[in-house]
Amino acid sequence: MIRVMLVDDQELLRTGFRMVLGAQPDIEVVAEAGDGAAAVRAARTAGADVVLMDVRMPVMDGVEATRLIRAEPDGPRVLILTTFDLDEYAFAALKAGASGFLLKDVPPADLVSAIRSVHSGDAVVAPSTTRRLLERFAVHLPSPGTAEPAALDGLTAREREVLVLVARGLSNTEIAARLVLAEATVKTHLGRILAKLGLRDRAQVVVYAYESGLVTPNSAG
Repeated sequence: MIRVMLVDDQELLRTGFRMVLGAQPDIEVVAEAGDGAAAVRAARTAGADVVLMDVRMPVMDGVEATRLIRAEPDGPRVLILTTFDLDEYAFAALKAGASGFLLKDVPPADLVSAIRSVHSGDAVVAPSTTRRLLERFAVHLPSPGTAEPAALDGLTAREREVLVLVARGLSNTEIAARLVLAEATVKTHLGRILAKLGLRDRAQVVVYAYESGLVTPNSAG
């Protein structure tokens, strides 16, 4: 059973999500909160596996709440709820440790699928959305030709290939097919990348690849 906590200051939205998720045989809503501070407190005792987190809330926003929740030992994974005009919050939340982001008007089937993906350890970062998001922040990203971080020198050529493909939004299965590798081998490479670069999950791999200049918005497709 996947245990989910809903965090949004709009009670009507929480009710809608609760109805959708409550109809799933493998998902249970175990807690709710109306602001980030309440979410941080609830996360310590609710035993949630995944938190659906709004970004713009009173008392404490979703980005700071995400950072605090993910800093806890064995803290739940976080899926950010955003809108097209609040993309900067989604980007900040990925840096804070979120495993991905969803639009608030996400179709129910996609919401359920995203929760299952995050629970299984994957990230929900669609390549097209990531590219649009990062194009907004291109001014803050390294220009082509900028020196790469020294940490990248510790990666093998194959690990760099995997890193770039993860950043472009490919799944482990797709990467395995592209590189003609076993999926288990891709997972091993990804684990080594995370360890060498000090990253938590593939969502942070995406942010790192763009911020280091290894991948640029124009090359993300």
